[in-house]
Amino acid sequence: MHKICSILLLVGGLNWGLTGVGMLVGSNWNVIDLLLGENWPGVEAIIYLVIGVAALVGIFGCKCKKCLAACAACVSDSGKMGSGMEGKM
Repeated sequence: MHKICSILLLVGGLNWGLTGVGMLVGSNWNVIDLLLGENWPGVEAIIYLVIGVAALVGIFGCKCKKCLAACAACVSDSGKMGSGMEGKM
């Protein structure tokens, strides 16, 4: 879940950055809009909604059993060096 949210936030952030640059140079660099065109505005809205949900999960955290167990392991190993949890979340 965490990896999916991270990827969605990366895609969303890059899209916003490119949209801003495109606005400065007078062009449309909204990647989602360019990929889907004006044919599928409903799908485009769903993509933006999913990215927004990923942002909320990033802010408040995921409450699924797997994520809670991983967080509990991080907390219990926080005082140990080389706990093995680096890069796994």
